[in-house]
Amino acid sequence: MTTQNMTAPTRRNEVNPLLKLALELGPLVVFFLANRYGEELTDAFPALAALGGKIFIGTAFFMVAMTVSLVLSRWLTGHIALMPLVTFFFVAVFGGLTLWLQDDTFIKTKPTIVNVLFGAILLGGLAFGKSLLAYVFDAAFHLDAEGWRRLTWRWGLFFFCLAGLNEVVWRNFSDDFWVAFKVWAIMPITIAFMLTQIPLIQRHALAPAGGGEDR
Repeated sequence: MTTQNMTAPTRRNEVNPLLKLALELGPLVVFFLANRYGEELTDAFPALAALGGKIFIGTAFFMVAMTVSLVLSRWLTGHIALMPLVTFFFVAVFGGLTLWLQDDTFIKTKPTIVNVLFGAILLGGLAFGKSLLAYVFDAAFHLDAEGWRRLTWRWGLFFFCLAGLNEVVWRNFSDDFWVAFKVWAIMPITIAFMLTQIPLIQRHALAPAGGGEDR
């Protein structure tokens, strides 16, 4: 059985990588700072006390920052990639439940559910002969069919590992530690994993025109 080569979706506008990274990290940094300085913010703006403790203030700021980031991404690129859109949806839902019910379990389990969802989408797609990674990441590179299959399999497992790691951290450590882990550990871990995939990407890369045979 033959499989067609898959190429990544085409973006309408290119954005400076550093700006794109800032848009992705910005809401997390806002979350960390709002949680870290929640008491000071409440002293300066007493109305924030209605939100609850530090982590609830951080959650509210996180939701606002995610909204701003998504709007800016849409304005700068001309579209919204699937992964940020799904993440925003879960931040809005679980953040809203966190504030409404005054239960931080919702915001803490959000990363677990999102990562399980992406892992299930990727591995489930493979079960039906579809490599969906290009659409999940809005990737800028082109791989042959075998490259997408292998990379999708690895990312699917990685998402499940992140979900398990989040469960271990939020269930066994303080709120401040979990927030710091979410902001300052997940991204470096993800970048390190991405770097380990470069050899596979290079082996299965296609020419920009989309030519070449599967390897």
